[in-house]
Amino acid sequence: MFTGIIEEIGKLRQIMLTGSSGQLRIEARRVLEGTRVGDSIAVNGVCLTVTSLSPDGFAADMMAETYRRSSLGQCKAGDLVNLERAMAVGERFGGHIMSGHIDGTGVIENLRREENAVWVSVRADSSVLRLIVEKGSIGIDGISLTVAAVSETGFQVSVIPHTGEETTLLKKKPGDLVNLENDIVGKYVEKLLGLCNVEKTEGPSGLTMDFLKEYGI
Repeated sequence: MFTGIIEEIGKLRQIMLTGSSGQLRIEARRVLEGTRVGDSIAVNGVCLTVTSLSPDGFAADMMAETYRRSSLGQCKAGDLVNLERAMAVGERFGGHIMSGHIDGTGVIENLRREENAVWVSVRADSSVLRLIVEKGSIGIDGISLTVAAVSETGFQVSVIPHTGEETTLLKKKPGDLVNLENDIVGKYVEKLLGLCNVEKTEGPSGLTMDFLKEYGI
């Protein structure tokens, strides 16, 4: 589990692919502290398992599903990436709940400065947009951000100077791909409402306390 508060900007040292899967080698420092082989690190918002460690970096495997769902397969050696270790119990929760399981990719449309902030517009598919709401949360390349506006084809966020300095987002340019993760609460609500609608067509029960208990609510 992650919070979307980026700890470090790392550098992709090497990407080795065989077909749609392979291994990433990433140069890093801070996220190595206390990290062991088998731990999880979010790389541009994608939860990856550390397979080996060195004094100045780590390696992680990438499977075909990750290649299809995220932008990592299009990265190249030298690219900068956002890094976050999995959340530790007892730490402050500065962002929002993120799983590191990407729902899809978006495309940067434009960046526009307004006083001390920068508006970033992202175009996204309807499959992702349907769960994005104004003033809700969205993960962009692993960064926890507040949605400022939503349209039929995309959404906007407003990025403060600190976020711009500590992440790669404002280094993007129009046309660049970004990884998107919807708010996990919205995904569960959508699933439960769908199940409720099925129950209503099959019988009169609808949403009941027993139903909520059965699904862990």
